[in-house]
Amino acid sequence: MDDGTVSLVVLGLTVALFVWNRLPVELVAVLTALALWATGVLDFTEVLAGFGDPVVIFIATLFVVSEAVDSTGVTAWAGQTIVRYAGTTRVRLLVAVTGLCAVLSALITLNGATAALLPLVVMLALRIGEPPSRMLMPLTFAGSAGSLLMLTGTPVNIIVSDAAADAGAGAFPFFSFAVVGVPLVLGTIAISVFLGPKLLPAARPAHPAADLAVHAQTLDSHYALANGFYRLRVRELSRLVGQDVGDLDLTPYPDVVVVGVQDERGRARVHAAIDVGDVLVVTGPPDQVGSLTSDSSLVVSTAPTPVDNLMSREAGVVEAVIPPRSSLVGETVFPGMHRGRDLVIIAVQRMGKDRGDRKTQLAEGDAILVHGPWDALDELTKDRDVLLVDSPELVRRQAVPWGPKASVAVAVLAAMVVLLATGAVPPAMAGLLAATAMVLTKVVGPRQAYRAISWQIVVLIGALIPLSAAIQSSGGADRIADLIVDTVGPGRPYLLLVALFLLTATLGQMVSNTATVLIVAPIAVAAAEGTGTSVRPVLMLIAVAGAASLLTPISTPANMMIMSPAGYRFGDYWKLGLVVMAWWLLTALVIIPLVWPF
Repeated sequence: MDDGTVSLVVLGLTVALFVWNRLPVELVAVLTALALWATGVLDFTEVLAGFGDPVVIFIATLFVVSEAVDSTGVTAWAGQTIVRYAGTTRVRLLVAVTGLCAVLSALITLNGATAALLPLVVMLALRIGEPPSRMLMPLTFAGSAGSLLMLTGTPVNIIVSDAAADAGAGAFPFFSFAVVGVPLVLGTIAISVFLGPKLLPAARPAHPAADLAVHAQTLDSHYALANGFYRLRVRELSRLVGQDVGDLDLTPYPDVVVVGVQDERGRARVHAAIDVGDVLVVTGPPDQVGSLTSDSSLVVSTAPTPVDNLMSREAGVVEAVIPPRSSLVGETVFPGMHRGRDLVIIAVQRMGKDRGDRKTQLAEGDAILVHGPWDALDELTKDRDVLLVDSPELVRRQAVPWGPKASVAVAVLAAMVVLLATGAVPPAMAGLLAATAMVLTKVVGPRQAYRAISWQIVVLIGALIPLSAAIQSSGGADRIADLIVDTVGPGRPYLLLVALFLLTATLGQMVSNTATVLIVAPIAVAAAEGTGTSVRPVLMLIAVAGAASLLTPISTPANMMIMSPAGYRFGDYWKLGLVVMAWWLLTALVIIPLVWPF
């Protein structure tokens, strides 16, 4: 067999393995690259060239930028702001959240936008009595359309733009996708508003997601946080020095309660004489606490924190459970007690009941509420002596809009968009500059940046680029293109667009849209050249069809994300998906030829 035939056989086997869905998609991609090398279609250098392609570098940097924007609370701020103005009616709320998802998808990709908005949309739906299933699918569909608003919205756009440049037609400008993207977004939202109730199931999730956006208020309703506590440090001239903790006379201050006493090392004092530097943790009316402080030569080291301020840019609160065999079992704690230098225990529960201001000897299963700086709370995730109910990072992202580094993240994002829009530097360089700036300004740490990158996508694209190149260089793309041209016939550009849309969209329901476009792009270029059609309208249509992964939950990670929270079944997607896809095809056929003539 010649190289063209071999490349098409490899292509067929690759698609079959993707559809079979028994192997990880990145493993299938690597096997594809190895097969091209083993059969001699490509040499070793050509097989590895995909991993050094600027497209791969650019996509990897976008994950870092996306993480920076999301982790600093920009997404939470945008969500809460738009919901505050949208009200609680179904139509207004649906328009608001789908429009927001479309914009965010253009900035931080569809998967990032869906992950950020998913808990918010579920809780908003439940608050207004609407099944989450009526809002989540419109959310991801609008996000898929929104990915066509900018070049960086999806890897598909970057691949298509790169293919246009390689074909000699020039890369697509940064905002050129919006010509098609805007009507796609508007039409998708309109279809969801008017036809969604008829085409979407009224399913409810078995286990609704937690609404961490109001985390502080939720904890306040489960723990006794009404009075708060004061930490009063004992000074040298205090009359309390030498008195036993249990013998303190607080008769002049009838409503003040001593919750506990800690020494300078943070240990609880139960039956011991009070010493200089000890801290009394008390609760009570401010005027009586003030009198005790003045009369006893104490100094206030910590005042009560209002419930509304438990979550701030600097500090937060998490709920922890004492697991079996924890070294904390048997330790005496009380509200207001410091743990380490930065953490404070503000409440304790046993068997679901708050212990109030009493001292508690910790036992397995006890729950404690801990307040402190976010960095210190993050460290608790590594502590084997406690189990955190919710991740501090997740709580911070949802409950603290516009965090300390949010302005820096937005500024860097804006600078990247300007560089991309003006073409001052190549896209990969703009992405590298933005990702590096996020790390240098400590918006994200190096480890966080590495974790943010979807290495599955990086490996998938890097390993499939050689297949795309092999199909093109070996003549395999020309053979498939000839079949399409023979079927469509010359001088029928609209029919060519329909055929390529159906081919791309069909593959995209079973195979990653990124992989699909990598496979179809060279075929589309060859078909365009074979029919004398301009490459640019054909490739723009491929971008639209590549984003139209709407009919199955496995077509995109975002579709899979919403399946469980919404209570969807596999067959629930195609009803609304087909209508939306028809709108996308109609929009592409009308607008693309007007902007990019044949």
